[in-house]
Amino acid sequence: MAIFLDHQSVRLENGLSGSPVRIATGNPLNFYQAISEPQSIENVKIWAQLFQPSAEKSSLVIVVPGSLGLSESHFFKAKLLTDAGIAVCLIDPFGERGVESTIGNQAQYSFAASAIDILCAVDFLSTLKGVDPDRIGIQGHSRGGSAAILAATMQKFTNYTKPIAGVYAAYPWCGLQFSDPSVGETKIRSIIGDQDEWCSVQQVQGFTQALKLSGAESSIKIVAGAHHGFDRFSPVEVASEASVARGAPTIYIKENGVYMHPILGETGGETNERDLMLYAIKAGYGNQGARIGSSEGLADVFHQDMMEFWEFLV
Repeated sequence: MAIFLDHQSVRLENGLSGSPVRIATGNPLNFYQAISEPQSIENVKIWAQLFQPSAEKSSLVIVVPGSLGLSESHFFKAKLLTDAGIAVCLIDPFGERGVESTIGNQAQYSFAASAIDILCAVDFLSTLKGVDPDRIGIQGHSRGGSAAILAATMQKFTNYTKPIAGVYAAYPWCGLQFSDPSVGETKIRSIIGDQDEWCSVQQVQGFTQALKLSGAESSIKIVAGAHHGFDRFSPVEVASEASVARGAPTIYIKENGVYMHPILGETGGETNERDLMLYAIKAGYGNQGARIGSSEGLADVFHQDMMEFWEFLV
């Protein structure tokens, strides 16, 4: 069950207490609205928790959960990062949207909204005392990893001002990509298990290569024997309610936010992600149920790779 944030402070295992903050963001229906009609986006404020290990100005990593929402695993990562002197902001995209989980229905709010959450968080946090605005990174898990990559890619198309220093994308779904994948100076690292039943390893590989060809510093680590969510300390189990379409064709997004349907080509500004997900299901790509969890030692592999990536922020 997801952990929801509110006005109450949360304490990490290392004794560091967080500061509750609210981030003004929005609920765009799709990427077209997010990029081409931002003035029409419905506003929403989401809760977050800011952990600052020092009073001095420091780097910061925004941790974005996936379809199951915030869990103890994300708070453990906040402990590891703050132990290393990096500030952390955990965001809760679910609570104020009335969402408990998206594993059975990813269309409860758009991936565009997930990406906007990140860009709004970066701009807000960059104004705070004690945060170095040039050293803000994003760590996203599953849907959160997809959102982190999409946010980094769409920076150049929006009016959000602060650049993202780096993205650590944990087992991201890369079935939704911008046609122009360039991310400027943002460093991208993806990590995924070769047994992942939720997301296509091949799509992550292809996107990593597209980033490299666009000039980005991009890399990928594929972990042998690892399933989706292998950074957790819980054993592998079947999430029977999970609705996945790992083998569906990639959906590309134009610079104005319009989706490119795999069969029909360019769509209109009214097309949303639900329409595209229904196409994937009707085309026979949908599956019900997928494994999630970790095996002995795999969480340690994840956390070592995670901390090595974020060394450049210290």
